[in-house]
Amino acid sequence: MVDIVQARNFAKKKHVGQLRKNGKTTTFSHLQDVVKNLKKMKVTNEDIICAGWLHDTIEDTDTDFDMIKDLFGKSVADIVVSVTKDNRLPKKQREAKYAKDLRASNAKAKLVKIADILANVNDAPNAGKNAYWEKQQFVKKSKYWSYVSGVKPGKLAELTWAKNEWKRLEEKYSN
Repeated sequence: MVDIVQARNFAKKKHVGQLRKNGKTTTFSHLQDVVKNLKKMKVTNEDIICAGWLHDTIEDTDTDFDMIKDLFGKSVADIVVSVTKDNRLPKKQREAKYAKDLRASNAKAKLVKIADILANVNDAPNAGKNAYWEKQQFVKKSKYWSYVSGVKPGKLAELTWAKNEWKRLEEKYSN
C-alpha cells in the first residue's frame, strides 16, 4: 500500500496546477478517475494502481522512465511507458507509434489504458463545448479502445463494468 500512496503523492506533486486540455478539469482529478475506474474493474494489483496514478507523468511532466523505475520499480515504469505518447516525434509518427505500442502492450498496461479512456470520455462533457466536440472525443478514443479492449486480464481484473460502461457511451454518442 505504501507504493500506491507514494505514487498518488508523487503524481499530485508533479501535476500541481495542471489542467487537462479542456482547461477545466485538473490533471489530478483525472488521475483519481482513472484509479476509481481500475477499482471498478476490481484491480488490486499494486503495480497497475501505481501506474494508474503515474500514467501521465512522462507525457506531461519532467518525469522520465528512469525516475519512475527508480522510485516505483521496472514493472510500474514499463506499464507507464506503454501508455505514453512520445512527444518528441511529429504528430503522425507519434500516433502510429502509440497505436503500435498499445497493441503490443501487456495486460497490465491495457487495463490502465481502458480506465484512462473511460475517464477521458466521461470527462468530455465537463469541457463545456458542444455535443459535436464531445462525439469527436469519443470517436478518437474509440480507436484506442479497439487496441486494448480485447485484453484477457485473467485474475488481474473483471471487465464487465468497463464493457458495460463502453456500451453506455457508444449508445450516448451513436446519434
